[in-house]
Amino acid sequence: MLDFTVAIVAGGKSSRMGTDKSFVPLLGKPMIEHVLERVTDLGQRATIVITNQPESYTYLGLPIYEDVIRDKGALGGIYSALAYSETGHTLALACDMPFLNPDLLRYMVALNDREHGGPYDVIVPRAEGHPQGLHALYSKNCLEPIRERIDQDRLKVIGFYDQVRTRYIDPPEYARLDPHGLSFHNVNTPDERAHTAAMMRGDLPPSPPT
Repeated sequence: MLDFTVAIVAGGKSSRMGTDKSFVPLLGKPMIEHVLERVTDLGQRATIVITNQPESYTYLGLPIYEDVIRDKGALGGIYSALAYSETGHTLALACDMPFLNPDLLRYMVALNDREHGGPYDVIVPRAEGHPQGLHALYSKNCLEPIRERIDQDRLKVIGFYDQVRTRYIDPPEYARLDPHGLSFHNVNTPDERAHTAAMMRGDLPPSPPT
């Protein structure tokens, strides 16, 4: 069984939300708590949080780490997660994905154990052709190519994928686990928060915000 860590990356500036997205309430509970509920039993050795406001997250009772290199965006958060992880693989997840699907996450982890082409350095789903870099499993082999890109200030998350062994998961493969692709639904604005809350209440069918 794969030895891995779950890392919640909560380093964004939340400029479109106007406040820290992690603590935006959804049905009376901070969004990050919805995220953590969905990753409590994936088989990980540990769950950690990457944030540059550690004092806000101490109440969660989890190991908290600040970015190794500040102001390098999501790629810097992934780099920090891998640097601090004590396992060979790390499942890096954004703090604003309240519909994470535990079955899909377990499927991603299992691919490294059971698939003939593995082990992989990146296992990442694609939605509408776009790799979901903050819903991906990374190996420590990614540290060096990520650091090279950070040092060059080339911060596109998926920019190093062609330098490592990358396994993409496309909609036909994950549809049985997440038919609506809600795993990758994130919440960036007050309108998206309202839309998400309505879906959670059952007032709206599962769908991305328009």
